[in-house]
Amino acid sequence: MTLPPSLRVWFVIHFVVDVLLAIPLLFFPALILGWFGFPAVETVTARVVGAALLAIGGTSLWMHQKGEESFAALLTLKIIWSSTAILGLLLSLWQGAPRATWLLAVSFAAFLVVWIYYLKRLRT
Repeated sequence: MTLPPSLRVWFVIHFVVDVLLAIPLLFFPALILGWFGFPAVETVTARVVGAALLAIGGTSLWMHQKGEESFAALLTLKIIWSSTAILGLLLSLWQGAPRATWLLAVSFAAFLVVWIYYLKRLRT
C-alpha cells in the first residue's frame, strides 16, 4: 500500500499544532498556564511537556516524507502519547483541574482518532 497523501498532511498539521503549544510552554510557562486557569506553582513540568511536544511534532515534520515503516512506528508512538495524555488529563479533571483541561483532552482525542484511522489503513 502507498501512503495516503493526507497522512503526510496530518503529520505537518501535527507539527504546527505542537510547535504552537511547545514554544510558549518552554519560554513562558507561567503566563500560558495562567491564561488557562492553571496555577503556575512550578514551571518545570510545563517546560518538559513543551519539550515533548516539540520533539514529537518536530519528528512529525522530519519524517513526513519517509516511507510506510517510519509512519507505522510514528503512528504507534502518537497513539501511545495521545492515549496516555488523555488518561492523565481525565484523571486531572476528576481531581478538579480547570475546565480548559477539557480542551486539551478533546484535542488529544481528535488526534488519537486520526492516528488510529491511519494506522489501521496502513495495516490493511
